[in-house]
Amino acid sequence: MGLVKALDPPYDDGDAMPDYRRYRVQGGTYFFTVVTYDRRPLFETEQARVILREAITSVQTARPFEQVAMVLLPDHLHCVWQLPPGDDAYSIRLAQIKEQFTRKFLATGGREGERSASRRAHRERAVWQRRFWEHTIIDEDDLKRCVDYIHWNPVKHGLVSRVRDWKYSTFHRFVKEGEYEIDWGRSNPCEGYDEPEWE
Repeated sequence: MGLVKALDPPYDDGDAMPDYRRYRVQGGTYFFTVVTYDRRPLFETEQARVILREAITSVQTARPFEQVAMVLLPDHLHCVWQLPPGDDAYSIRLAQIKEQFTRKFLATGGREGERSASRRAHRERAVWQRRFWEHTIIDEDDLKRCVDYIHWNPVKHGLVSRVRDWKYSTFHRFVKEGEYEIDWGRSNPCEGYDEPEWE
């Protein structure tokens, strides 16, 4: 796939927890898991899926990145992004996607979960988990494992029995590009790899 950049040392991203560090590489390739608040199945509806797609497109236009692979499940999404050279600002992009989605989702009748006292105090909506899971991809084998994991995920969660039957992923694009056969995924290609199922 030829997308992985050389790694630089990690540094603090200024998150609320002083010892919380993310591994950042300018122009790097990253695997993310983003989860809805309380694992609510927001993306069972076409309206929510469209709003999310519009939010991603809007942020991608303002702050470009390549969407290498993605899968959208009812209560979370996994994606691999390639950032432009000299850019490691994935946290800003994810925050903007979540913010744009939340604003339009609630404005069009979407319902949030029950807000905790902490969320009310910080004026946060109960639509997304606060944090996200991130993995900096280190080489081509790692990239393949992450992309395979993304495309296998609907089967892992029992939503379909064949990878090809899940509509909300980049799998069919990969088939057209010759990366997979249409019947790929008869068995789990990432046995034992469960870190991305973060909450």
